Amino acid sequence: MAQLRQTGPSDTERKPMNTGQDLDAILQAASDAKTAFRRQEPRTRYAQLAAIADRLDSEADALVAMAMEESHLPEGRLRGELKRTTVQLRLFAEEVLRGDFVDARIDQPDPDFGTGPRPDLRRMKTPLGVVLNFSASNFPFAFSVAGGDTASALAAGCPVIVKAHQGHTRLSEMTAAIVSDALQDTGAPEGTFALITGREAGVEALKDDRVDAASFTGSVSAGLLLAGIAADRPRPIPFYGELGSINPVFVTESAVASRGKDVIEGFAGSFTLGNGQFCTKPGLLFLPAGHGLDETLVEKCRSIRTGQLLTDSITSSFGERTRSLEADLPGRVLVQTVQIQGCPQPGVMKVDFPTFLENVKNISTEVFGPFAVIVEYTDPAQLLEAARHLEGSLTAVVHAEKEESENLRDLVALLQDKAGRVLFNDWPTGVSVTPAQHHGGPFPATTNPLHTAVGTAAVERFLRPVAFQNVPEDLLPEPLRTANPWGIPQKVSTPGESAAWGRSLAGR
Repeated sequence: MAQLRQTGPSDTERKPMNTGQDLDAILQAASDAKTAFRRQEPRTRYAQLAAIADRLDSEADALVAMAMEESHLPEGRLRGELKRTTVQLRLFAEEVLRGDFVDARIDQPDPDFGTGPRPDLRRMKTPLGVVLNFSASNFPFAFSVAGGDTASALAAGCPVIVKAHQGHTRLSEMTAAIVSDALQDTGAPEGTFALITGREAGVEALKDDRVDAASFTGSVSAGLLLAGIAADRPRPIPFYGELGSINPVFVTESAVASRGKDVIEGFAGSFTLGNGQFCTKPGLLFLPAGHGLDETLVEKCRSIRTGQLLTDSITSSFGERTRSLEADLPGRVLVQTVQIQGCPQPGVMKVDFPTFLENVKNISTEVFGPFAVIVEYTDPAQLLEAARHLEGSLTAVVHAEKEESENLRDLVALLQDKAGRVLFNDWPTGVSVTPAQHHGGPFPATTNPLHTAVGTAAVERFLRPVAFQNVPEDLLPEPLRTANPWGIPQKVSTPGESAAWGRSLAGR
């Protein structure tokens, strides 16, 4: 079995304790922690999440140095990502304190209810249980050990087991020690958090009945394999996988005429950001034929110097995929994909619209790295046709002029069916961590388009509703008690309200 680590108090070098425990002990400790952890009041859980954020901030220099060594990402990018990580931890802490996501509803008894006598009925959302989080390679902080999946699961009241990504195991161990220390020092039950390493351990944990939900960010092939395991268990569990996304960009003739150079330079900057390793990288650009922007794009791409990709395997896969496209796809190579001192540089291909339709599956499959395809259309109606042929994406972008709104209604409506976030005159990279954010989308962008992996709504993935009927007050969970000891929002329906609803509806 691969080496497994249950984190606990750490020494001055931040090395996790209890490194000899096996997977069974980690799973059992997490399962044993479920009830006690979900019963902790909001102020306690707020303190836990805030403490994790504070300690990550205090260890920023050491964390960033380790991340630079393992991921090849630059210091500025990593410091920004770590800041995003601690900001989202604090956002989830505030969500816990508000208690809105518990969605507590109380229907008081009503003998005259419209469908017959109504009992005392109370409903809330409760934590799903133990969450297994598979860390991502491309965000060693924000989608890793203490990232959004871990933060939202802890906010929901779920113990978390993180499977470290093999691309940054030492950083994972360092981060896990900080998280574990903060949780223990703020009263979290033993077993609330653990780190495991190795693919074999991750698969074994996913198969174990003590795991109640799982999250994943990575390739389509790996994600579908894990999703299949989660679905084929004797007790299937929710699996939230973020997989592949082409993130198409549609540019109108008017936008090209008024600010074509800005659009093309923005596109080049977006698809090469983070060395093209962002899940929201725009990999497909639709431009009107005769746009005259080839030279601008070539010049911009050649001015961009990307760094090493995250791992040797990613670099190898990127080379194989781009060479295949450049050799086999009918079209023109605008910018040849080359390597400079082991760093793959931006590459761009251009095809016409018929070629796109004939090769839509190949063209619209994500290339993980700094590569993009331009499709030239000859009729604005082809934008609608193109959108119909595309699979689901995390994002879809429209660049147009405001006076074109009437002509774009059908396209925007169609993109609503194809993407989790629709942008107008903007770029999809640089995802805001906010309450209204949605980072998800139809397959293959995710395995479950109902939920987001970014923003405070991400907590909803790890909650399920439970109703209580005629249960005595002292046996109810705190959020549903009339005394409301946690002070969270409660939606209360009093007797006679059903008659008022009926009158209101009849008057419309």
